[in-house]
Amino acid sequence: MPLRDTLARAEADLAAGRVPVARQRLRGLVSSFPNDLLLRRRLAEVYRLYGEPAEAGRWMYLEPDREPAETSAFETRYRTPPQRMRALAWHGPESLARSAFAREQLAAVRAASSDAVGRPVDWDTVPVGGSADSKGSALTGFLTGAGCLVVLLAFLAIWVYGLVALFD
Repeated sequence: MPLRDTLARAEADLAAGRVPVARQRLRGLVSSFPNDLLLRRRLAEVYRLYGEPAEAGRWMYLEPDREPAETSAFETRYRTPPQRMRALAWHGPESLARSAFAREQLAAVRAASSDAVGRPVDWDTVPVGGSADSKGSALTGFLTGAGCLVVLLAFLAIWVYGLVALFD
C-alpha cells in the first residue's frame, strides 16, 4: 500500500480512537521509510498518547524541537551509543536527513558508537554491542548452550532407557 494511503488510514484510525492500530501502521511506515522525519514525528506523537516518553524521545531524537524529558528518557532506556544507533533505525548515510540538526545528531551517534566498539561503523552495519551488550550476550549464549546440552542429555537418557527396556 502506498505511503499516502497508509498514512491516511493511520490518521483515520487515530480519529476513530484506534490508537494501537494507528501505532502499528505508523511503525510499519517508519520501518519502510526510515529516513522520513515527518513519519518519525507522527509516531512520536502517538507514543505521547500512550504516555511513553522514551519511545516518543526515540522518534523525536532527530528533531530540534524535541522535549528534553523525552530525550533523557530515550537515552536512559538505550544507555550505550550502539543501543541508540540500533534504536534510531536509520538507513544510509547521514546526508539523507533533510535537516542539518538531524544530520548532526546522526553523525554524533555514529561517532560515539564507533568509539564504543573501537572501530568505524555506519548506519547500514549497526553494531550489535559495545561493552555493556557483549557481557549480556556472552551470558545469554552460555545459558542457551547449557540449556541445549541439558535437553540433549535428557533425550539421550530417555533413548538409552527405552533401548534397554526394549531388550529386557
